[in-house]
Amino acid sequence: MSHFSRYALVGTGSRSRMFSTALLKDYREYGQLVGFCDLNQTRMDETNRHFCKRLGSAPIPTYKPEQFETMLREQQVDCVIVTTIDRTHHRYIIGALNAGCDVISEKPMTTDTDKCQAILDAVKTTGRKLTVTFNYRYAPRNSKVKELLQRGVIGQVNSVHFEWLLDTVHGADYFRRWHRDKRNSGGLMVHKSTHHFDLVNWWLDSTPETVFGFGDLRFYGRENAEERGVTTLYDRAHNRVNAKDDPFALHMAKDDNLRHMFLEAEHEDGYLRDQSVFGDGISIEDDMSVLVRYKNRATMTYHLTAYSPWEGYRVAFNGTKGRLEYEVTENAYVSGSEHDTNRPDIRDAQEIEIKEPARILVRPLHSKPLQIEVTSGEGGHGGGDKRLLDDIFLPERAPDPLGRAANHTDGAMSILTGIAANRSFATGLPIQVRDLVSF
Repeated sequence: MSHFSRYALVGTGSRSRMFSTALLKDYREYGQLVGFCDLNQTRMDETNRHFCKRLGSAPIPTYKPEQFETMLREQQVDCVIVTTIDRTHHRYIIGALNAGCDVISEKPMTTDTDKCQAILDAVKTTGRKLTVTFNYRYAPRNSKVKELLQRGVIGQVNSVHFEWLLDTVHGADYFRRWHRDKRNSGGLMVHKSTHHFDLVNWWLDSTPETVFGFGDLRFYGRENAEERGVTTLYDRAHNRVNAKDDPFALHMAKDDNLRHMFLEAEHEDGYLRDQSVFGDGISIEDDMSVLVRYKNRATMTYHLTAYSPWEGYRVAFNGTKGRLEYEVTENAYVSGSEHDTNRPDIRDAQEIEIKEPARILVRPLHSKPLQIEVTSGEGGHGGGDKRLLDDIFLPERAPDPLGRAANHTDGAMSILTGIAANRSFATGLPIQVRDLVSF
């Protein structure tokens, strides 16, 4: 792309605003946002109102999905930013590539092997660039882990233990939204764990070879609630008496962003943002254990819990020269709320520390442990969002010795661990990643 590019954004949900704000504010001298595309006109209008009010922006032209190609042509788009529901990513990625545009895609790149293969084929055929936005790579604390491993402080890494905990503010939110249907999101193994699997691929400088796992719905869902003796159930929170005092309920009418973006937009597409986490129709897991063997012979044990009282992650690397222990406390948040900047929901603002503390401890063989100084940057994802945006939108950047920019191959390898895990859940068998797609 040239130093000044014309961008269109497809999907105007909560995650899109990071990119819209970037182009309309901090990076406007490097690019212009020239089109919104979404199936919901109310949401596009609210997005325009939001930016007109806060940033003094002129309204961005809006298009429906059937007008996608028209938008690319009329607005002379150079690059398409895809932040739609996960199962539709491939449609816009491939359409944009075939139209001669580059693409920036929110993670996960897509949700299953057929769509992944179609994207890989389109990149190969068109020669265009596809960037997948793994903001966790850019968080200073995660970059410090990469730097230490790259320097060989614990020698060759032979095994990794990775535990990720989502609390009952953040974790529960996946069970209210479209993510609760595995057809939409690939489940948390794909939608959420793509972050974690990408980090490990990047930290180890390797890719997954064999995946085996177990996953189940053990906490959320109607059946689990009934087994615990819960009887005051409901379908959604809005205007439901049983939801009034439920700590798991999301009351959109009390939050301006959620009310405008979702509650007032329901009449167009029927999307309910506040479904009960203990309702029917949940087809994703909330407790998952996975074992991965990598091409460099390292192994990983991974566990994701989506109903924890604490939010954060712990990773331990065992190497030929010692052990590296890494722990991060993260902040709970509700996606799309007024507080959707990786800060707590307003209900918990007095209870949860705003800072995201991290700890790195190196335990060399035959020597005393060494505490490593860790910096957590300002902003979302431990400071990763801002650094990611610099990498995407600034035209001239110094070479990155950590190799944080992620392309279509990185995007594929991150989701293939999760896709293989889902297949292992269903079959009870280990899955060979090489059998899933061809590069």
